[in-house]
Amino acid sequence: MNHENDQTDSSLYAAFGCIYWTFPANFMVEYSTEKYLFDDLEDVPEKETALVLGARKNGITGINPYFLYRIDAAAELYFAGKVKKIIVSGDNHCVGYDETTDMALSLIEKGVPDSCIIRDYAGFRTLDSVVRAQKVFHCNSLIIVSQKFHNQRAVFIARHYGIDAAGYNARDVSSKSNLTHIREFAAKFGAVLDLLF
Repeated sequence: MNHENDQTDSSLYAAFGCIYWTFPANFMVEYSTEKYLFDDLEDVPEKETALVLGARKNGITGINPYFLYRIDAAAELYFAGKVKKIIVSGDNHCVGYDETTDMALSLIEKGVPDSCIIRDYAGFRTLDSVVRAQKVFHCNSLIIVSQKFHNQRAVFIARHYGIDAAGYNARDVSSKSNLTHIREFAAKFGAVLDLLF
């Protein structure tokens, strides 16, 4: 028996299976969260807390626009009275890299009081940020702040855990070749697998 061929066949079947199920997984995430996502500030429901998902502050040519637009959106929510507190949840896995502190300082620069900002330094993944908002910071109702493609996944995860979550879509970043959106396609499939298994 040729075990190498058997292993190759199994790997190919697994790869094709993942590709096949990625499309319905993405559709399920996007369709099930559509009514909970908002582009217009006036339409966003009032909740106690916003959760801002982390992003690197500095990009190749200056400030990362994903970071900038999320901070803008979170500040808009606060000053419109839509939320009273803001959790900034990001990665600080190594010295010199601290998404959480960068987000907090940027919000303070925009006039959000430090006393209204909650720092979560262990938001290494979207799943971590959402689950920790509930388990560590006792939030069962949230406005999640990120770009729409990311909010879809975050709100899907949150509602799976029984959190009354909505998403306020920060301005997106246009690009002819946007690897972030391509990675997100796979990430939505991964989120479904995470929640199933």
